[in-house]
Amino acid sequence: MEAEAAPLFSNDAIIMGLLAALLGLVFWTSSLDSKLARGFYRVFPPLLLCYFLPSLLNLFNIVDPEASQTYFVASRYLLPAALVLLTMSADLPATFRLGPKALIMFFTGTVGVMIGGPLALLVASWLFPDVIGVTGPDAVWRGMTTLAGSWIGGGANQAAMYEFFSVGGEVYSAWIAVDIIVANIWLAILLLGVANAKRIDRALKADTGAVDALRRKADEFEQAHARIPDLKDLMVILAFGLGAMGLSHIIADIMGPWVATHAPGLADLGMASGFFWLMLSATIIGVSLSFTKARSLTGAGSMKVGSVFIYVLVATIGMRMDITAIFRNTEFFLIGSIWMAIHISLLLAVAWLIKAPTFFIAVGSTANIGGAASAPVVATAFHPSLAPVGVLLAIVGYIVGTWAAMLTGYMMMAMMGAGVSP
Repeated sequence: MEAEAAPLFSNDAIIMGLLAALLGLVFWTSSLDSKLARGFYRVFPPLLLCYFLPSLLNLFNIVDPEASQTYFVASRYLLPAALVLLTMSADLPATFRLGPKALIMFFTGTVGVMIGGPLALLVASWLFPDVIGVTGPDAVWRGMTTLAGSWIGGGANQAAMYEFFSVGGEVYSAWIAVDIIVANIWLAILLLGVANAKRIDRALKADTGAVDALRRKADEFEQAHARIPDLKDLMVILAFGLGAMGLSHIIADIMGPWVATHAPGLADLGMASGFFWLMLSATIIGVSLSFTKARSLTGAGSMKVGSVFIYVLVATIGMRMDITAIFRNTEFFLIGSIWMAIHISLLLAVAWLIKAPTFFIAVGSTANIGGAASAPVVATAFHPSLAPVGVLLAIVGYIVGTWAAMLTGYMMMAMMGAGVSP
């Protein structure tokens, strides 16, 4: 077997420099006062380019994202800091007045994953009977349970399904690839949808009043407190963001092992995960700070600094997408695509019924499919003040993810036991 060629760059300092250069290139070109630039970025928003261009580094073997620690650094260090800065700048009472539609769309997304898995398995049993007929640890349905855990909750829930349903290593690896590619393609579509949100809202006859009012109020607050930040302001902003990130890690390092040892029931819900406690702690700290004078730092650019951290995370997520993996497990990717299509169709149907705006569709979906790493990204694409909605829903996903994925797994197991596969 021919060994894979080594990537052009393996030094993370170089990789981070490349990502920063790509981000700078996108924002510089998007600000150009030319008809070509305005027309291009009207169709392809900057956030989408910040996500897509880094994937080319992987596609052309310039970097190896699996060997790089840039995603780990961005998700464990910059993301918690960003959540604190964005949440402490938000008007939380106004956020909670958005109404029940955000939760309705979130749980619609959850149900879409739960029923989508068995339905996709049923369709696959007609299309690929030989593949679905595999039994034992590498049975397709077992691997699909790990995808359900990831798509409803996150990595901890996915790992729980791996252990609970005794999933074989080969099928598990294949479904991890499906998870990354299918979810990332959907994320790219959602980011593209942000640029066309008004058009989609008109088509759905959505009521955008509450979301528009929150965005308008956030902009008015920022303008009322706007000032040219000096060095002290920037250092205080970093102190809040990175200081709270450090405190969140302390809490996560204590609570994760404690839950695993003393509260196995909570551990079954994925709450022994250090990442869960990291996100929860950062959110609670940010919420607490939003009721203090720290919120006035939004006038000095705290939301902008938080957004910078989010964009770095976006670039590292995009770098992990390997579109060529589709051709290595074609049947699995088709099953995953059918599954995702069911999830999307249910979201759009319910959104049309309750007149939910595009924002609730996008965040309700990514709080399931993408979790705490992606939901704030999509929410921020609509407006930085909306980031708390994404992370709060993602935390709910962590809590319900294990049990919902287990139920999905039992449904698929029952289908196979009933002889659904020819």
